[in-house]
Order: sequence, then C-alpha cells, then structure tokens
Amino acid sequence: MASNRELLALLVLLLAVMAWSWIGPFDRATWWLEAIPVVVAIPLLACTRNRFPLTRLAYYLIFVHAVILVVGAHYTYARVPLGFWMADWFDFSRNHYDRIGHLAQGFVPAILVREILWRADAVTRRGWLFFLTTCFCLAFSAFYELIEWWTALIGGDGSIEFLGTQGDVWDAQWDMMMALIGAIAAQLLLGRLHHRQIALVSGR
Repeated sequence: MASNRELLALLVLLLAVMAWSWIGPFDRATWWLEAIPVVVAIPLLACTRNRFPLTRLAYYLIFVHAVILVVGAHYTYARVPLGFWMADWFDFSRNHYDRIGHLAQGFVPAILVREILWRADAVTRRGWLFFLTTCFCLAFSAFYELIEWWTALIGGDGSIEFLGTQGDVWDAQWDMMMALIGAIAAQLLLGRLHHRQIALVSGR
C-alpha cells in the first residue's frame, strides 16, 4: 500500500510538471482540454484516499498517465519533441506521441477499473473481470473520440490542435486500437502483481 509520504512526493512532482506545462503552452485552450482530466483527478483521488485507497500500482500508473497528459497539453500532442525523436529513430511519417497517450488511455484505466470491480465484488471471476475491464476501456476510448468530435463541431478550426489527427483519416480508429492494446497488455503483464496488491489493500 502506498504511504502518504509516497503519494505526497508524487503529488509534488506532478504539480511541478503541471506548473512547467502551464507556462507558455502552444495553445491555452488546448492546454485546458488536454489537462482537465488531471485537474479533476487530483482532488478526486485526495477525497477518496481514506475511504477507498488504491493500490500502489494504481497510484503510480495514474501519475505516469497524468504526466503524459500535461506534457501533451504543453506542446499539443502533434508537437511533443519525443514524438519527433521517435519519427527520426523509426522513420515514422508523423509524430506518434498521441499513440503513447492513447495506449496509456487503455493501460492505466484498465488497472483502475479492474481494481474497483474486484474490490466492490461486482465481478467474482477473473475471466469476466478481464472481459469487462477490456470492454470498459474500449468504450471509454470510443466516448473520448466522440468528445473530440463534439469539440471539433463546436470549436471549428480552433479545435484542430486538440484533435491532433495530423491528416490521418484513420486517427480515431488507431486511437481506439491503441487503447484496446493498452487495456489487454496491462492485464496480461500486471494482473498477478495487481491482485497481490489488491489483497494487501483490501485485506482479502
């Protein structure tokens, strides 16, 4: 179980990254659109810390995901330097930082969702847990694509940076595929470790 000192250290590090991200972003409106999940998650996690503490694994993965989001918020996903470096290294035709973001969009929520479902006794068989967790993550990714679409309809050209399609007509499908891969990979790679940590937190 993550100690309060650990979580405080993660919070301080995250706030430092957020402060850097806030200063001189490429587009302020895009910053809010990309970073709002982090802004909402911080107080929510703080409020549920005593009543429903998460596993150490969940907290650390949420931290990593939050950093990915606020870095993308600063540059916009299509302009993050890491994506350009990857394009040079692997001869990609575009900046693929958004693919990292959508992989995380499946990977991290999968751990969070399976923890809530298992600890709440909503699912009692691991096969169903795997299936329903995967379904939730894919549904969440699809809903996020709808949010991007609605934002584009409302914001017009001003939402282009948020969409970050970079001219790829299959961008939405790729995003959902990456989230699906992330959700499946998280459960296959971390499932046993996660269950051991759930046992420590829940006492069963």
